[in-house]
Amino acid sequence: MTFNKPMTSKKRGLTRTALTATALVAAMAVTAGTATAAGTPADSEKARAAAVSAHQPKAPKAPSGAGAKFRAAAPGAVETPTFSMTGVRKQTGLLDLFFADGQGGFRAAYEVGVGYDWAAVSMDVDNDKDGYSDGSWSISKEGMMSYTWTEDMIAQTKDIGGGWQIYNKVLSPGNLGGAAEADVMAVDKAGVMWVYLAYPDGRVAQRVQIGGGWQQYSEIAGQADLTGDGKADIVARDKSGTLWLYQGTGNYKAPFQARTQIGGGWNTYDRLLSIGDLDGDGKSDLVARKASGELFRYSGTGSASAPYAKPVKIGWGFQSYNLL
Repeated sequence: MTFNKPMTSKKRGLTRTALTATALVAAMAVTAGTATAAGTPADSEKARAAAVSAHQPKAPKAPSGAGAKFRAAAPGAVETPTFSMTGVRKQTGLLDLFFADGQGGFRAAYEVGVGYDWAAVSMDVDNDKDGYSDGSWSISKEGMMSYTWTEDMIAQTKDIGGGWQIYNKVLSPGNLGGAAEADVMAVDKAGVMWVYLAYPDGRVAQRVQIGGGWQQYSEIAGQADLTGDGKADIVARDKSGTLWLYQGTGNYKAPFQARTQIGGGWNTYDRLLSIGDLDGDGKSDLVARKASGELFRYSGTGSASAPYAKPVKIGWGFQSYNLL
């Protein structure tokens, strides 16, 4: 594996990779990488899952050393997960993953070695609440959703269903319906939001209509609890550049409270996304990218009235990626 093109904050990362998992990733990446053009989405998803699994702490042993804020936890102990950031190189379509460095930024790009330009959406979930991904949904540009997970160090994937191309925005901010599993919300091209409750195996129930008007937002992001009440929240940026907070209710039929304004000026960014807790304080954070490629972290405060601290620059050169 080689390392990155964009520059991230120069902090020491964490050593988390088990030798056996490293071997698995290397084998899968070489296999998929030799057939990047002809490889299937399933091959790419399995390679991604293997890479994610290899870079996560394995309980009960935890990472040690300077800046080691992220530690393996028992299932059920963590409300806000820490996920990798998924980047697809615009020129080549190859997949890079960016893992948290334990100090509020990202480690150097991990080159998975497979093509990923078929993907429109990638969403990690932490259903066992140990703080890290135990599965992921992906949606192809043709509208097929699949679910991928790693079991006994073997990556597996299965199709969930097609037709997802009807949506302009799909994300999984966490548990929206009161069960343990993370759910899916989607906004169709008419601006109507729908919620899909999820099963432990990645399948989703029939959609439930929430309401309209969501076409006013150019970006929607969120991962787990932002305000400290234990419910999954989201933020949405309207076309004027104002950012709004939607606090979760825990009721899938009406998953969000009425919006409250966070502030203006957010059109300075061309991409907003949340991978959960990036700085290791247990609160959900926001990642924002400028068109110039500069990357910023907005650390969560746990306060509904002022949910984010001041931005901190954590990297540059990310204009070369489609960040999913």
